[in-house]
Amino acid sequence: MTQGDLLRWMYRGQRPNWLARILNRAGATMASLSVTPNYMVTLEVTGRKSGRVVSLPMVVTVIDGQRYLVSMLGENVRWVQNVRAAGGRAAFRRGGREEVCLEEVPADQRAPILKAYLRRAPGARPHVPVDKDAPIVEFEKIAVAFPVFRVVNNS
Repeated sequence: MTQGDLLRWMYRGQRPNWLARILNRAGATMASLSVTPNYMVTLEVTGRKSGRVVSLPMVVTVIDGQRYLVSMLGENVRWVQNVRAAGGRAAFRRGGREEVCLEEVPADQRAPILKAYLRRAPGARPHVPVDKDAPIVEFEKIAVAFPVFRVVNNS
């Protein structure tokens, strides 16, 4: 079994299995404590059904000083649905807490962000059907399927 096969198995059906949940919990804790690389954060968003704060580790992609989050599993994932239901209100934890607003990027503007994201997040590569070094036109073909959010400070 390759690493890509393992990562796809961990998120079959666009949902984390038991192992992915454990690793996500550990990753979120480590990102909150600033133990991970500086492009890792813990995203906190209110669950649209439970009302509880949901935390998960995320890779932040930076382009021209602007920060972005990408859904490596596409549209039908809970954190994307929760962010939309919360009107974009969320928080990052990395050492401290940063209140942010996540604004969805239109599909026709996502391709360069997706390409930069795949270069930064090797764990996402098995979930995105384009090679990280593919021409931008290949990312344009899949951009509608992978939500991207621009991070705006709430200060």
